[in-house]
This record gives sequence, structure tokens and C-alpha cells, in this order.
Amino acid sequence: MSIIIAIIIFGLLIFIHEIGHFLLAKKNGIRVVEFSIGFGPRLFSFDKGDTKYSLKLLPFGGACQMLGEDYYGEEEVDLDHENSFESKSVWARIAVILAGPLFNILLAFLLALVVMGIVGYDEPVVTYVEEGSPLYDAGVRSGDIITEFNGADVTLARELMLELYVNPLNGETITLKYERDGKEYEVTLKPENKKTYALGITYMATEAPAELEEITEDGAFAKAGVKKGDVITSIGGVRISTGAELNSYFREHPLSEKELECVLTRDGKEYTVNVTPVYGGESYVLGFNYNTARVKVGAVEAIKYSVSEIKYQIKSVIKSLGLLFKGKLGADDFTGPVGIVDIIDDTYQASREDGALYVFLNIANITLLISANLGMMNLLPIPGLDGGRLVFLLIEAVFRKPVPKKFEGVITAACMIAIMLFAVYVMFNDIRNLF
Repeated sequence: MSIIIAIIIFGLLIFIHEIGHFLLAKKNGIRVVEFSIGFGPRLFSFDKGDTKYSLKLLPFGGACQMLGEDYYGEEEVDLDHENSFESKSVWARIAVILAGPLFNILLAFLLALVVMGIVGYDEPVVTYVEEGSPLYDAGVRSGDIITEFNGADVTLARELMLELYVNPLNGETITLKYERDGKEYEVTLKPENKKTYALGITYMATEAPAELEEITEDGAFAKAGVKKGDVITSIGGVRISTGAELNSYFREHPLSEKELECVLTRDGKEYTVNVTPVYGGESYVLGFNYNTARVKVGAVEAIKYSVSEIKYQIKSVIKSLGLLFKGKLGADDFTGPVGIVDIIDDTYQASREDGALYVFLNIANITLLISANLGMMNLLPIPGLDGGRLVFLLIEAVFRKPVPKKFEGVITAACMIAIMLFAVYVMFNDIRNLF
């Protein structure tokens, strides 16, 4: 089932991207020679008008082949045909190339509307402030809504999470803006250096049972034999009924080197383990927790937060590329089709017990993320991608003279080879990670 879902997602993303090129080409009077979904041998095709429509074997790509679009010869052979790509104005060609990535971003926005309309957005509200912590001393309290962190706007809780990931806390002073009762406040504070401990678990701080969604390898719970999907019902002698109660327990009882007795259930059977939190070294903290759950909103607000979702996705791509150029991310951090299929499978397996609606919402959220990333990555100024073609067209627009086609072809071919080699590396890396 997961493979079928993955093929549907890939097909949808490719179709939306290529239909963007297709519609703008038709709008500008350019003949589309072939519109295809997939690569490799044709499974079937048909002709309508002056265009061949094809479905091909490999569902990881597609094409909107326009008349004269990829001619890189030394002579302009019949490219002034009134229906050819090259015969159109530079701005018409820019619009055609830009349409593909923008349609992917538009799809991401429409999916965000669906998700926001049903489950809402992750409000960046403070849920706990440790007494005596830097944030507490600065006057921030539970219930305050963070609106800006160190100069970065915060509308979604994930934007705050992104900033903390990209720019980890250190000894430097930070600024924070928050809202309380409709009024905005700004504070300046220095993070505190503290010893940290971890149990190696992930769970949702909701009113649902405290089910463990992830178990960190070599973490305290993993060493005790606890498995993903087990439910914590008691910890440190305190009865736990929900993820929210477990979260409250950890707020009131910060982890230390002290051993904890935990009672869990697995397949309806109860068992007890003793776990010792793992020392994680010293790190800088502000002493607070913030909401990561969704808050339902009305129709107008759903539109507003869907725009914020797209802004967040764009920022994620830009900041991730920044980490790549700084050497903080490497090739092993990329995921290709194989890795995406694995993510889809994990998501489907984890949500199917909650019903069709939750499966749909989780799959829609993944599709949203991939579509926004596909759109942004395609805009990178790399020959072989839409962004690279836009660079050549913008040079033509500025200097009023096209880049020599043979030169463009050589550069594009070289970059395409590099892109394909990188894609093969990512694919084999994904396969290796499966085992």
C-alpha cells in the first residue's frame, strides 16, 4: 500500500510541475511536442492535436518537450518557427520555465489549506517556564506567544524550532519578542549553561496516551528493552494517563543521574523497567517549553497560516542550504525517492490505526513538504534545473543577446551528469540505510 501511495504522490508532483510548463507554453503559443509522466520506455501514449501524451515506465520524472526548446547546435535551424520555444520573447520563455516550480509551490499551499482547515496550526505559545531560568527572570510566563526570536519572525512553532536548530544557543545574548493579552513585549537575555540528561524517547504531549513514537538507539529506554509503540503509564511513582501528563512530569521533575522506575504497556500487557537518564554533556538553555500541537482555526485564519506554512518551507530550504555551504550538512543528509518511500511507509504504518482521516492528513502533510521543497530546489541557479535555465534567460534579458546555445548545452550537460551521479549516490545511501 505504501508503494502505491508513493507512486501516486510522485506522479502528482511531477504532473503538477509539468502541467505548469505546459499551460504557460500553450498560453504563449508554443507547440508542446510531447507531454510525458515518467522516464524510460513508454507504457502507452496517444496523440491529440500536435502533442503526444505519454506515460513512461519509471515514475520519478517527466517532461514537457517544446518545439526547439533544447536545441544546442551551431546553427539556428528553423527555430524561428512561430510556434517554437526560441521564437518567443525572453519574458514569455521565463514565464514558461518559472511556471513549473511555482505550480509545485501552489500545490503545497493548497495542501496547507486542507491541513490547516482540518487540524489548524502549531501556535508558538510558551507552555512552561522553569522558575529561576533566564526566560523566567526576563518576565516570560506560560501562555505567552513568541512572535520573534533573535530577529527571525515566528508565526508557527516549527519556525522557532528551525531557528534553534540552525542557530543553536550559545553564550551570546539573544532577543525575544512575545505577546501577552494583545500587547507585545521584548526582552534581552543570556542562555544558561547546564548539564543535560536524556531518556532517548519521543512522544506527543497531547491528551492521548503517552505512546512512544521513537526510541533513540543506545538511549536509556532502548537499553532497557522498551520498543516503539509502548505506552508509559507510570514514571517515578507518578501515574501517567496522557502524553500531556508525561510532559508535565518532566517539567516538574527535571532529569538527572537518578534512576527512574517506569511502568509501560505493550500489547495490553504491563511491564516495569528501571532506566538511568544518559548524560548529554553541558548545553545552553533558556528554561522553557513551547507548544508543538495543532490549534484549530477559522477559514480566514487557515488562509493566513497556510501562507505562513509556505514561508516556513521556503525558509527551511534556504537555511538548510546555508548549513550545507557551511559544512554542517553533507551529502548523507539528503534523501531521494527510496528514502521518501521509506518515510511514507513509516507514516502510513504509524497513522493507519487512527483511521483514514489521519492517514490522509499525514500523507497530505508529507506531499506538501516534498512539493514545496521540489519547487524551491528546482529554482536553484544550477544548469540542468529550471533555475539554471532562468539564469541564462535573465542574462539574455539584461544584455539583449542570448547565451550561445552550444556553450549553454555544454554547461547544462556537464551539470546534468553531476546531478545524475549525485542522485545515484543518494539512492544507494538510502538503500544502505534501509538495512
